[in-house]
Amino acid sequence: MDNIETQDEVMSKATRFKMSMKMKAKSKMIARKRAISMKKRASPEKILKRATKQARDLLTKKILKDRSKADLSISGKESLEKKLNQKKAIIKKIAKKLIPKIKQAEAERLKKKKEK
Repeated sequence: MDNIETQDEVMSKATRFKMSMKMKAKSKMIARKRAISMKKRASPEKILKRATKQARDLLTKKILKDRSKADLSISGKESLEKKLNQKKAIIKKIAKKLIPKIKQAEAERLKKKKEK
């Protein structure tokens, strides 16, 4: 759980193009797997991952205040990541507090899915 990967890494144009082609080839399979997994209840690991992501997003908003992450330069994003990595303990605490809320949202999502 500690090594959350980010998509903000610097890539060359060739690497970006190669990745684009690979994702286009797999898009139908990814969409199908997502549709199947959306019918099932999320595992505790998945819920913890969602909580951690939300906690990181909350801290990011607090650090950036009114700025957007997309507006940051590459060095700005790197410094933001460094700050977030220093606050792993706080992220874990916030994530632990968010878990019940996420479980409730998951139950609500499945309830709506069942009603349709």
